[in-house]
Amino acid sequence: MMHSLQGRLIISLTAMIVVAGVIAGIVAFRWAFDEAIELQDSILLQVGTIAGDAGVPEPAPASGKLEPEAQVVIERLGDAADKDVLQALPDGLHIVSRSHEAWRLLIRTRPDGSRVLIGQPISVRDNIARNSALHSVIPLIVLLPCLVLVVTVVVRRALRSMAQLAARLDARQADDLQTLPLDGTPSELHPFIASINHLLERVQTLIDQQRRFIADAAHELRTPITAMSLQAENLGQVELPPDGRSRLSALINGARRTAHLLDQLLALARYDMGRAPEAPVTSLDECAKKVVADLLPRAAERGIDLGFELFEPLLVRGEPAMLASVVHNLLDNALRHTPEGGRIDIGVYRDGEHVVLQIEDTGPGISPADHKRVFEPFVRGTQPVEGGTGLGLSIVKRIVERLKGSVVLENLPTSGLRATVNLPVPTPQVASRAPLIP
Repeated sequence: MMHSLQGRLIISLTAMIVVAGVIAGIVAFRWAFDEAIELQDSILLQVGTIAGDAGVPEPAPASGKLEPEAQVVIERLGDAADKDVLQALPDGLHIVSRSHEAWRLLIRTRPDGSRVLIGQPISVRDNIARNSALHSVIPLIVLLPCLVLVVTVVVRRALRSMAQLAARLDARQADDLQTLPLDGTPSELHPFIASINHLLERVQTLIDQQRRFIADAAHELRTPITAMSLQAENLGQVELPPDGRSRLSALINGARRTAHLLDQLLALARYDMGRAPEAPVTSLDECAKKVVADLLPRAAERGIDLGFELFEPLLVRGEPAMLASVVHNLLDNALRHTPEGGRIDIGVYRDGEHVVLQIEDTGPGISPADHKRVFEPFVRGTQPVEGGTGLGLSIVKRIVERLKGSVVLENLPTSGLRATVNLPVPTPQVASRAPLIP
């Protein structure tokens, strides 16, 4: 069953044109055929008038050079082989069988009392009429494909605005819920577009409510979690039995993971809150160096070689805290999945009109089942590691998109993952740098 409106319109209109064309062709053919027969009867009448007034020549065999259209026979009725049958016919037009062939005959009585006949074979007449009728139908037959082509073009152009509207929707970012414009669209689509706009407004309202709830809940929980973490760390200075020490360690780790989750939720809510004004120009290489310096002790504990493979001093447009969050979350993800003794290489370089941040690790990479959903919030994949929240990559994507860049994750040919962030080179009119975060 065809669900395409364009396809259904084209097929329906084509079927209507073909049916109407066939009916019109049949009617035109029949009408032209009858007109041709009437025209030939008129010719017989004219020839009969001339023959009746001027006399009839002696019968002579028809020349083989005559065309079928010229095969008109003029005879005296008394000289005809079938005169006995013809004598009984009144003057006028008749259809008579002669020599096993149907003829159209005109019988006339001359002033001297003799009678003449003017005749033509029915087959010749029908052939003439058929050819004449076909010539009248041929333009219609040629016109039908042209009409179908015109209908196809007109339908596609009429529905092009719908295709353009769908293309604009497909090209939008996932968080772009701005209403669709009515300008330049057919009035028939306005109710449909208005319904979509109302739906987008309701979705935007629900998303804003959800973001506010997450931000408020994370903010409210942050204080008691921080207090619980401090108390647990203070309790670690007290003499405890081995079993109590083990439970206290689990409590401290759980509090830290919860605090980290709350920080990520707050960051996600903060970066989701609308479009920020134009950000300052920041040194990406300096942000990356500071984040790497903070994570070096953690990498050293597991024997992971963390360092820069390619390093260029480059500027990008963005808040230092946002850029630091991008680098930190990507490196945190790499550290969690890279096995002990592994390697993490960082590159900061320029590629045409983009500044590239590239991070490669020697971990297991991303399974094909997780590749499409890895940037969704709280998606930890089929191979989760301890301490992950499933929010880091989602935050990276939010920030990069706000900075009008892109982020791509791809598995390396042997083993490992490559994360590539492309950010636009800032316009040259802004030369001042934003201060780095302490």
